[in-house]
Amino acid sequence: MTSTVGMEQLYQQVILDHAKNARGAGLRQPYDAESHQVNPTCGDEITLRVRLAGGAVEDVSYDALGCSISQAAASVLTELVVGRPLVDTHAVYKAYLAMLQSKGADAGDESVLGDGVAFAGVSRYAARVKCALLPWAAYRDALLRADHTSTTEGRS
Repeated sequence: MTSTVGMEQLYQQVILDHAKNARGAGLRQPYDAESHQVNPTCGDEITLRVRLAGGAVEDVSYDALGCSISQAAASVLTELVVGRPLVDTHAVYKAYLAMLQSKGADAGDESVLGDGVAFAGVSRYAARVKCALLPWAAYRDALLRADHTSTTEGRS
């Protein structure tokens, strides 16, 4: 059985790995929508692009500046949503949000959140929760923009 301290160290390593070896980093084209979000509390920023196809997320790319938590959260988001149906990504977001709002009570479901469970400890620090949610705010805004663009301009 792994101790709580051991799990926290493992999760810290997962976050550091994602921050240093970011998946999906670098803005790419083509894309259907883009969102720029800033965390005014700490200054973290992200510009995130989504490409959708057939009701699924074809690509997510981003350029982010900020702490290792926001950087890692963007990387994990990319792993969790690319190639998945939009409805599945909404369920992942809800599970991630519930974990982050739990103040440490919800350890997260690894089968749903993958490496996202590494952010469970972040939920005990309100200021850090905003860092972990910033990429998701950009993702959700980009999806809204993509939906609006596809209905008003006929883009797919």
